[in-house]
Amino acid sequence: MHRKCFISFEGIDGAGKTTQVELLYRKLMDVGFSVVAVREPGSTPLSEKIRELLLDVRNQDISSSAESFLYAAARSQLVAEIIKPALDAGKVVIADRYVDSTIAYQGYGRGMDIEFLKRLNLLATGGLMPCLTILLDLPPEEGIARRGELPLDRLEREGIGFHRAVREGYLTLSRSEPDRIMVVDARLQVEDVHEQILKRVLERLRRSNCTASTDVEKEKSKD
Repeated sequence: MHRKCFISFEGIDGAGKTTQVELLYRKLMDVGFSVVAVREPGSTPLSEKIRELLLDVRNQDISSSAESFLYAAARSQLVAEIIKPALDAGKVVIADRYVDSTIAYQGYGRGMDIEFLKRLNLLATGGLMPCLTILLDLPPEEGIARRGELPLDRLEREGIGFHRAVREGYLTLSRSEPDRIMVVDARLQVEDVHEQILKRVLERLRRSNCTASTDVEKEKSKD
């Protein structure tokens, strides 16, 4: 079930997702869309608590299955509390990570059964998927280098082999769903990446008949 105004960003750590989400959010707001931006796991009180558990470096003993269920729980709450109500209200939703992260990290990275993970997330989200996913592709060595001296969370501390498997997982997903997943070279300059994304997003929103925010249109009708 693809929702026409739902866009997600994916990629390995350090690929620049948060930066590009913020740039797209501001631009869409500037041109009149009503936009909600969320991050995964997080953006609701419950989901933020789960985020703390998942990224805490002291929790190295979390099993792969428990990790997957925790991500699914955080995602389920996010969909119910924020994403679905926003889409129902005609807003554009931008997510910093979504279901593809679980397939890439827990499926290809951890080696869990991918069909099981798909079924788990089908239950967690009610089948809700983005109409467009932006995959910021970057070699994991460059992603690590971009982190510099910043402290690493539990997943960022995984070995290079894990992050290479995650990247390959993402690229495999992009080949299986080329219409939904747009691959962008994250090694380009930030503004060049943004321009590519903005062009594709506006095309997809127009194709899906997503319009400027209801509030903006109401204000215009009053004038």
